Formats: sequence, C-alpha cells, structure tokens
Amino acid sequence: MIADLWLIGIGTGNPDHVTAEGLRALREAAVVLLPRKGAAKDELAELRLEILRASGSTTRIVPFDYPTRDPALPYRERVEAWHDEIARRWQAALDGEAPDGPVALLVWGDPSLYDSTIRIARRLDPAPRIRVVPGITAIQALTAAHAIPLNEINGPVLVTTGRRLAEEGWPEGADTIVVMLDGEARFRDLAPAGVEIWWGAYLGSRDQILAQGPLAGTAEEIARLRAEARARHGWIMDTYLLRRPARTTQKS
Repeated sequence: MIADLWLIGIGTGNPDHVTAEGLRALREAAVVLLPRKGAAKDELAELRLEILRASGSTTRIVPFDYPTRDPALPYRERVEAWHDEIARRWQAALDGEAPDGPVALLVWGDPSLYDSTIRIARRLDPAPRIRVVPGITAIQALTAAHAIPLNEINGPVLVTTGRRLAEEGWPEGADTIVVMLDGEARFRDLAPAGVEIWWGAYLGSRDQILAQGPLAGTAEEIARLRAEARARHGWIMDTYLLRRPARTTQKS
C-alpha cells in the first residue's frame, strides 16, 4: 500500500535541472520506484540513477518493469488500459508492504505537462496522499538552449502533440506552437512557407542536439538528425517550437 506518493519532476535528464526541493525530496523518500523499459532503454534508467546519486540519496530503490501498450486497441482505450497496468505494477513492486515513509517516482520534465503520472496515481486504491514537486519542462529547456522567448509580444502559445498536428494541421488562430510527443517528425507535413522551427533532442544533457531555421530548408535535416540519434541511443526525446509571422489587421 502506498500512503504517500511523491512525484518529483527531474527536468530533461540533467542532474543540474533538479530543483533544491526535488533533491531534498529524493533524500527524504523511503522508497524510489524505478521503471525498467527494456534493454534498448537502459540509458533512461541509468539517467535516473545518476540523478539519485547526484542528490546524495541513499533511498531504497525498487525496480519494476514498464508495460507496453496494446496496439490492437483504439487509442483512448489503449492508453487507459496501459495506465491501469502501470498503477498495478507500482503496487506489485512493493509486494504488499507499506513503506515506512513516502514512495517517490522520478518524472521527466514536470509532472503537469504531457505526462500522465498524476492521472495514474489517482488510480491507486486506497488513494494515496499525492505531493508534486515541479521540474523544468522540455519547453523551458528548448527555449533556453536556443536563447529565444517562448512567446511573441502579447502573443499566445499553443502546446500540442505530434498526433494532433498530423490529424488537424496548424492549429487555428495560433502563431507560435510547441509540439511534444512527435515520433514521426510531423513538421514535414506542414506547409512550410514563412514558418521557422527551433528543434532540440536530449535537451540539457551532454547529448543535446539542436537545429533551427526556416522549416522549408531545415525539416529534412532535422528528420535525418533525429533518425540517426534514435538509432544510436535506442530512444529519443525531442521537442520543437514552430512560429510563423503574426497576422496583422489592415486599417482603412
């Protein structure tokens, strides 16, 4: 049983991105649940361990095997079943014990942004007390790496996914969009005229890769870079920002 669950944002894999609050929480937790995602993604587990070592934590680590999604199910049903199974594996990893203190999970980026750990935590029965420790997001790491502001002056920003970009195209009324969870380089499907792209993978880490320029002349180069990096590492986490000139209203 998990009475207290701490969800600790750890940024984009750089130990320096973990806040002082996050470091303290890692040291004070009784147990850290560590996901294993298969041999091809051992590097992800090692990054979490590196962060734990950097924090000075001597907390007990309990690994669990991460489930895969069932591709035969419709998307929403597939994700719901996946979340149910993850919650079950958290509980199973503790093998019925009630830890003498909080159970912690290290969450990439920030637990509030395109991450379902909070939703999964609410599936636990009995419901635990949930504490969320914020972390640096991939969006912050991207704009910092390129030294650009997220928004134009008085301009809105829309954050979306690769799936929605593929299904719906450029969002209506948006001049700046940030795209996350795009496994298929969907920026290549957009009409490129007038669009600038700022892209980054493994943001904030020693393996960071950046590219920027007009979408028309940069899209295929980014697609090549991400394919090579994915083959080299066995995984990739990347994010990009797209911007096109703001529409202006002509005065008569």
